[in-house]
Amino acid sequence: MSNARATHLTRRGILAAGGAVGLGAVLAACGDDDAKDGGSAGNETAAAKSGPWTFKDDRGQTVKADKVPANIVAFIGVAAALHDYGVEAKGVFGPTTTKDGKPDVQAGDLDVTKVTNLGNEWGQFNIEKYAALRPDALLSTMFDNTGTLWYVPEESKKKIEAVGAPSVGISVYDRQLTQPLQRMAELAKSLGGDVTSAKFTRAKKRFEDAAARLRAAAKAKPDIKVLVGSASQDLFYVSGTNLSIDLEYFKALGVNFVEPPESAKQANGGGGWYESLSWENVDKYPADIIMMDNRTQAIQPADITEATWKKLPAVKAGQVIARNPEPILSYDKCAPLLEVLAEALEKAKKVS
Repeated sequence: MSNARATHLTRRGILAAGGAVGLGAVLAACGDDDAKDGGSAGNETAAAKSGPWTFKDDRGQTVKADKVPANIVAFIGVAAALHDYGVEAKGVFGPTTTKDGKPDVQAGDLDVTKVTNLGNEWGQFNIEKYAALRPDALLSTMFDNTGTLWYVPEESKKKIEAVGAPSVGISVYDRQLTQPLQRMAELAKSLGGDVTSAKFTRAKKRFEDAAARLRAAAKAKPDIKVLVGSASQDLFYVSGTNLSIDLEYFKALGVNFVEPPESAKQANGGGGWYESLSWENVDKYPADIIMMDNRTQAIQPADITEATWKKLPAVKAGQVIARNPEPILSYDKCAPLLEVLAEALEKAKKVS
């Protein structure tokens, strides 16, 4: 492990356990790069537009260009979100395919065979391939307040910047889900995406209806405790709701979450995101529903063999649902997140 990566283990590990990014016990929140993509030559999106382009990102930096970017490189989750708005990236980085070559959960509906993958794992970013794409925009998210782009390796930052493409960062740190959703829609619009179509309108209404449903479900079941977890081979991470865009929003809608004390979240590299527990202590917090990190780097519930896990009341009751700690920021992809939790609450029995 490089020193550069090691210095970011704490931050990404923070995201790892149920925090904004969820597990990856070793995933350091080095930078949030959620890819923003621009249309390619055959697309009637960004590439079809002419004239100057400007966008003020969440670092407070305003990027300007003589024309709307057409050669977009983005973090896979950003590329997936922009795809939903009709904006296509040429290159992506971050978890794009699984070990068997299938699209990663973070790829959404993106056809991963039609984009150049610059690096599928943490710390990977092929600068030669990046330069060959002649990029005119580099897009990502940010999981901290330092302006670090997610999945853009710090050790390669200067070389990546030297290629010359302006970068855009959309913050997914310490705010509710609705804000980055709106910001992504604004970015998509600036790149030629369609945010006025019937498809967009339906997706946004579905999201709003799902939010109302979740609020009603939470109000009807105030005593149902929801624990947010992420599993690794040696540790189980319990996330607090602070800092994570989805959990902060769900809490605002009334969901009753298990909240590890701040001192526990700061210990062992949790940095305010999560508390790490040994599998022997996985029953520390009583819960009726467990939301589990569904990203590739996390061990999935069906593959957990620990006896202490199998004895948890929520597990025995079948009240375990999936959670993506890195939501794809389109209304189409976020509405189901609310619907799944709402349905779980509606059906949940008090077991803790």
